[in-house]
Amino acid sequence: MCRISIKIALTLCRISIKIALTLCRMQKNGYLCSMFKRDIIQKFTTWQQSVGRKPLVLRGARQTGKTTVVRQLAGHFSQYIYLNLETEEDKTLFLKHSSIHDLVKAIFFVKGKEMGILPTLIFIDEIQEAPKALSQLRYFYEEYPQYHVIAAGSLLESLFNNRITFPVGRVEYMVLYPCSFREYLEAMDEKQALQQYDSACFAPHAHDKLLRLFHDYTVIGGMPEVVQRYVDARDFTALKPVYNSLLFSYLDDVEKYSSGQAQTQCMRHAIRSSFYEAATRIKFQGFGGSSYPSREMGEALRTLEKAFVIRLIYPTTQTSHPFLPDIKKSPKLHVLDTGMLNCFSGIQMQVFGTTDLSAIYRGRIVEHIVGQELAANQSDMLHPLRFWVREKKESTAEVDYLFPYHGRMVPVEVKSGKTGMLRSLHQYMEQSDEAVAIRLYAGENRIDRLSTLAGKPYLLHSVPYYLAGNLEKYLLNQA
Repeated sequence: MCRISIKIALTLCRISIKIALTLCRMQKNGYLCSMFKRDIIQKFTTWQQSVGRKPLVLRGARQTGKTTVVRQLAGHFSQYIYLNLETEEDKTLFLKHSSIHDLVKAIFFVKGKEMGILPTLIFIDEIQEAPKALSQLRYFYEEYPQYHVIAAGSLLESLFNNRITFPVGRVEYMVLYPCSFREYLEAMDEKQALQQYDSACFAPHAHDKLLRLFHDYTVIGGMPEVVQRYVDARDFTALKPVYNSLLFSYLDDVEKYSSGQAQTQCMRHAIRSSFYEAATRIKFQGFGGSSYPSREMGEALRTLEKAFVIRLIYPTTQTSHPFLPDIKKSPKLHVLDTGMLNCFSGIQMQVFGTTDLSAIYRGRIVEHIVGQELAANQSDMLHPLRFWVREKKESTAEVDYLFPYHGRMVPVEVKSGKTGMLRSLHQYMEQSDEAVAIRLYAGENRIDRLSTLAGKPYLLHSVPYYLAGNLEKYLLNQA
């Protein structure tokens, strides 16, 4: 009996050790904590500590990790209250109580929290399910400024009607996009690569590794669940079910965004076709080879843009402020995530193992991932992506992006060719007062002194495209 007891004890001990090691791995990989750290947490912290803080409305597409990042932020508070308005219990709190004082008392009572404990974070998730809750945010600001309040939801623009008073001037906004390359390095625990990336002035020996890591990031994209799955499995083939799940979730959501069966079908077509039309200039009429008229398809695409599933990037013909978009011209279409684009357009294997992304898919993938990186490093809605065109009968010139930098608009070209082939960039620089331009490519840092055809001199910074999300720091280092 004694030997049996010892064997049982040893077996239980081994099992306990295995469980403990598994739990440690799970915690390291983000299952027991709240996934990997997102850069927006720092912006949350600034909001948390700001004087005159207002309730924060967190925007972004579904599955980009809004709930997760708020839970990460909750660790900085003494008390955390989570309200999901997709549940009847939490939704009823806002529908039943008109008085803000009664509402706050009810929230703390139902959730078993104490009103006297500070700091307290109140997170109102899926706020679009109770439109009344949106207008009540102003009263949190006016009557209960001691509490930190964050709200999140999808397609909030659909609530802007005569029945809902939106709390203008009483709330702040942030937008959460898919993970950036920097966040990918953080998730992969690539500490040395991350240190080099953050410096934006890295050692030459770091280039090849950062380029390889960026190519891997381009293959999988930045959807948090996909990134986490890859961190755990280190297997590209394990990601397909996650991509499919994401696509179906967006297709299922269409009914929430559409006003009828006809629009539902139109929007479903728009979502599926967007992955094939991405990173190109589009026309609404006949989009995706359909027979849908311009007005109907335009409404569907704009609705998807409000839900952050796609982005319509309009050109400007101006070379000085205010760089107004020309909405009469064809926009470029970007989808939410480059990894999803690769998967559903069937080009993952082409991207995998390439030495220059510019050679893949006629340069569309590298231009798309650069746009995703530029957007991922913006948490406000005041600086949408723009590109420049000069369209005349005899020729068409186009610069890929305009990068806002300290009141300037720096032109950005995504190219692999020689500097002498940047004809559109030369034309832009000829008309602009800007003296600096950027080329993103697969090579290392270099600066060339160039001249336009008319003889205007300017500096061309050729920068590795994995620094697209860190251009501001790069330019600061070069100043």
